[in-house]
Amino acid sequence: MAYVEWEIRGHEFVNCNCAYGCPCQFNALPTHGFCMGVAGIHIEQGYFGTTRLDGLRAVWTGKWPGPIHEGNGTMQVLIDERADAGQREALRKIFHGEETVPGATIWNVFLTTMSTVLEPVYTAMHCEIDVPARRATLVVPGRIQSTGVPIRNPVTGAEHRARVDMPEGFEFTLAEVGSGTSKITAGITMELTGSHGHFADLHIGTRGVVR
Repeated sequence: MAYVEWEIRGHEFVNCNCAYGCPCQFNALPTHGFCMGVAGIHIEQGYFGTTRLDGLRAVWTGKWPGPIHEGNGTMQVLIDERADAGQREALRKIFHGEETVPGATIWNVFLTTMSTVLEPVYTAMHCEIDVPARRATLVVPGRIQSTGVPIRNPVTGAEHRARVDMPEGFEFTLAEVGSGTSKITAGITMELTGSHGHFADLHIGTRGVVR
């Protein structure tokens, strides 16, 4: 099957409801028996066919009543209002897992677990991600407030560093692990406090992570 060739390079911050490290990364069941999370993506360079995506941002949100693989999830994508019509459709297709080799990206896999896909929202958004520092700020006015910080040693208060290395991952190869706090008040609502966060450099395309 022929696909539109696409590729993005940039950074992401993800905050989910599980304990630090996220059992998903280890083929284990979710900490609390169900999953929900938000991801902010800043694209430094990218294309979808002949459409450039440089400098644009997007947010992916999702929630499942049980483990992800059991399905019945709900998802919604929010897209940078600065994108023109062609860029909006390109980003929608990427983060809906379209024009992608089956199973090659996290967004394609997630789509197969969804029973409800809400309409995309085109909106203003602020997204700053510093992967080495394990810090991020994601703001969608009136909808999302999310922050990522380093894990702190509970005794000394010192910053703690841990990483997840995924040689065959469909999202990233290496991610810094931190702590995330998020509140989403519209669309897929959720409130997360001091739960798993990860920060990663993205290089991914039609056929998955570029290595």
